[in-house]
Amino acid sequence: MNGSDPRTAPPPWQPQPASRGEAMTFRLLAGISAVSALWYFGWLLQPHRVGNPVLYGLLVLAELFNLAQALGFWWTCARPSPRPKAAPPSRRGWDVDVLIPVYGEPVDVVEPVVRAAVALRGARVHVALLDDGHAPQMASLAARLGAAYHCRPSHRGAKAGNLNDALARTDAPLVAVLDCDHVPGPLFLEATVGHFAAPDVAFVQTPQYYANAARNETAGAAWSQQALFFGGIATGKAALDAMFCCGTNVVFRRAALRAAGGFPESSLTEDFDLSVRLHAAGWRSVYVPQVLAQGLGPEDAASYVSQQLRWSRGCISALPQVLRAPLPFRIRLQYLLSASYFLYGWTLAVYMLMPLVRILLGAQPLSSTSASAFLLHFAPYFVLSIAGVARAGSGAYTFGAFALSAATFWVGIVSTVRAVLRRPAAFVVTPKNGHGGRQPRVVAPALATAGLLIGVSAWGIGHDPSPGVLNGVAFALIHAVVLLRGCAPALRAGHRGRRLGVPVQGRAAVVTAAPRPVVLTGTRAAGPEPVRRAS
Repeated sequence: MNGSDPRTAPPPWQPQPASRGEAMTFRLLAGISAVSALWYFGWLLQPHRVGNPVLYGLLVLAELFNLAQALGFWWTCARPSPRPKAAPPSRRGWDVDVLIPVYGEPVDVVEPVVRAAVALRGARVHVALLDDGHAPQMASLAARLGAAYHCRPSHRGAKAGNLNDALARTDAPLVAVLDCDHVPGPLFLEATVGHFAAPDVAFVQTPQYYANAARNETAGAAWSQQALFFGGIATGKAALDAMFCCGTNVVFRRAALRAAGGFPESSLTEDFDLSVRLHAAGWRSVYVPQVLAQGLGPEDAASYVSQQLRWSRGCISALPQVLRAPLPFRIRLQYLLSASYFLYGWTLAVYMLMPLVRILLGAQPLSSTSASAFLLHFAPYFVLSIAGVARAGSGAYTFGAFALSAATFWVGIVSTVRAVLRRPAAFVVTPKNGHGGRQPRVVAPALATAGLLIGVSAWGIGHDPSPGVLNGVAFALIHAVVLLRGCAPALRAGHRGRRLGVPVQGRAAVVTAAPRPVVLTGTRAAGPEPVRRAS
């Protein structure tokens, strides 16, 4: 195996379970934050604070949404996380089908995954490479490494359909799913299959770690966001019996998959939808907070935005299903918190609208309120909320990750509109190698918004440098700075050349299928050569 592949090196990060003392510290912080929230909202919701009714209503709605997310975050992460328990020793020798769906990815990305999968310990392993790209190189790779090779005649259902077709041709009682860039470590099955001794366990999820996090700013920021989720948030969800499947690095019980009707083929987030079905049917999930497989995260703005569009559209579209499903109350709340997260884009748009309207029209949401009075009540609440995120992330959550999320605020807005209008959804493979060049078009919405904030601020200073306008200018420029920081990686030339030990120009020869979309209409895929969700 190539020694330069970062996916085969020992992972430098592991989820750190909170000790009882650390959990108490977080609870104390959450309690102080709750008091600060009462202080702020008690001031904000006083009737005489109402300025422009429309702006005030928008502000209150945005603040209430973020308060709900903050309360959910504190509730999830405030529980003391027990030290991860080793999987109980299996009393039977499990057979496990290891399914690796692939469509057009480079051989040098896929080969280490297959090689590591066939060498897994802890079960009788049957590895299958599920090639929706009909690539002769993949067939040769499977034959050379001792894996089965499945190539179906149609591309129904993208990744979910590919997995469902493989389920019909395999029969092991356990099914592991690995995205074709996630290299499993030798302990992957040893640390997971023992949990299936409990008959009600449907799946065992492990973290997704981006081994290319150090490659550039985008990869690092994307990983920082993942670290927050697979650290404090995932361990908290597991303590509440509400951890959902994340699409890769997961082992399923075949009987549970069969009872749920297989992987949902009409969703961009088949993993999330499947988890709702399983929990609604009474199955349990287990989260093992240990990095047992390493993959590749998005390395440029286009890859990141493509990934976020897919996730946000899938999660927002799943909200009606979450509301209808017969889930226990705490699990339903956890799913609602996760599925509604991407609506944050609307709240950020509201916050950026306020100073623009104040500068241009003189209207403001709050009546006769000075900036100092607002900050006196808002700043403690905001700072303590950020401190809670930093504490839950054990220092892994960075300002770059926050700025990247802010710069893609429009993703949630676009996904909401498409979901409401029921526009067809498209699968697009997340590229496994960064573009390497500047990508201003990808961040054009954020750049345009930042430009508008700066331009209106300059106009306001020139036409009416009154205290009220200057307060609006200050808030507008703060937003602009954060947006520009989030856009910065896309405006700088990235790193091209070698990665995984293979020259970029050499890899081009083994890509046998161009990434084209598959449009989902109902439960079937329509359109040319669908591209499945690969990561």
